[in-house]
Amino acid sequence: MQNIRVTVVRKLLQGDLVSGSEQWLIKHAIYYNRHDLTQKNTLMFVNRSETINWEEIDKKGPSLVISDKPLEELKKALPNTTVIRVKSTLQAYWKFIEYYRGLFDIPVVALTGTCGKTTTKEMIKHIASKDWNVQASISSKNEPRQSLPYLIGIDETTKAAVFELGLGNTGNIKHQCMIYRPTIGIITNIGVHHLDGCKNLEGYIKAKSEILEGIAEDGTLIINADDDNTKKIPLHTFKGKIITIGVHSKADYKASNMQFINNGMKFTLQVAKEKYSVFVPGYGEHQVYNAVAAIVAVKEMGMSIQHAISRLKTFKPMARHLEMSTGLKGSTIVDDTWTNNPTSVEAALKVLDTIGKDKKIILILGDIKRLGLFEEKYHREIGSMVAERNIQMLITIGKRAEHIAEQAKKDGTAAEVHVFKDVAGVLELLKPKLDQDTIVLIKGPMSSRSMIEFANHLKEI
Repeated sequence: MQNIRVTVVRKLLQGDLVSGSEQWLIKHAIYYNRHDLTQKNTLMFVNRSETINWEEIDKKGPSLVISDKPLEELKKALPNTTVIRVKSTLQAYWKFIEYYRGLFDIPVVALTGTCGKTTTKEMIKHIASKDWNVQASISSKNEPRQSLPYLIGIDETTKAAVFELGLGNTGNIKHQCMIYRPTIGIITNIGVHHLDGCKNLEGYIKAKSEILEGIAEDGTLIINADDDNTKKIPLHTFKGKIITIGVHSKADYKASNMQFINNGMKFTLQVAKEKYSVFVPGYGEHQVYNAVAAIVAVKEMGMSIQHAISRLKTFKPMARHLEMSTGLKGSTIVDDTWTNNPTSVEAALKVLDTIGKDKKIILILGDIKRLGLFEEKYHREIGSMVAERNIQMLITIGKRAEHIAEQAKKDGTAAEVHVFKDVAGVLELLKPKLDQDTIVLIKGPMSSRSMIEFANHLKEI
């Protein structure tokens, strides 16, 4: 955080000093009871309804409490705590957010999409970090409550920022964009997920489209020209520049001649009349989309396409993203337990279509969560996708995933199908089937510790 003197904040918020000194520097900011109080010199916004632990706050002093609680409650502050009373904590919070974000004239990238957000974000960070100090969200920790700490992570040394936008419910993306005020937005793709919070696919698409209003008016939106659901968002309402990426459709940045080589993808990227040869570690057409989106983003941030391509060669694919390891008897284990939704399952199956040629393929598929009333529908669609392929064995784990097995059998799969409630007994079934000609894909939700641990075990034996 860029240090700010308490008196500056009091004047900004037009608050009243109840107690304490305002001649010290704020070095951190939190929303009380939403974020942990771990450091000295912390500003904290405290809701009227919150119970304040004055002893805890004072131990981390000097501390600053900003609140609209009754005066008699705020006067209970201890000597190492400064208290400023405001008319509305919520209004003060947003005024501070607007002020702090306004301190920095830097490119800020915000990403949304069903799949590819975290990988694309990490690619952008990897490319830009060679020359710049880049602030970024951590891993896939993209909940709206994380937005304030991520914003506060920007300081006077920061040259760019890249944030992943989490979506659990309608309004989440709008909320985060109000905090980050991105200059560049990316929609990787729009598949099916979080239907419990958005009610249906139409609601989910509408929630994703909130990013259109969140990007600066003179900003840039990067979209996937091949993605049908992205075409359903009201792009005509966007006032900035739109850049398209694609593989199959006409696009501003178009990838072609894709090849699976040396643990990654090689392809040709055409931009206007220029052509570039690109290599990105990690398998799959989806990885090509991620790479192209990252290249566009850093180009819009002020870096060259050649610089981006050069840096991508050294990108390290993320753990549990189609991560390949050697398992028992020389088998190949493909760990894709990072996330689980219909779009990512289809992407994984497409990778197996290429790397699994002339191999025996075993699929271990777990439950897909957060599909609301459409759970059975989308699990069955995956079952149909499986039935279309030359799969030797299908193992499903979990109650929801039983629909995958049922539909695969209904559609006439030639695979040997097994249904399990949990991972118990799966290893015993697998062991006799494994050899150097076998590929095992294990795909489940990141919330399933048992499936993650099972995948780790398969890679270790």
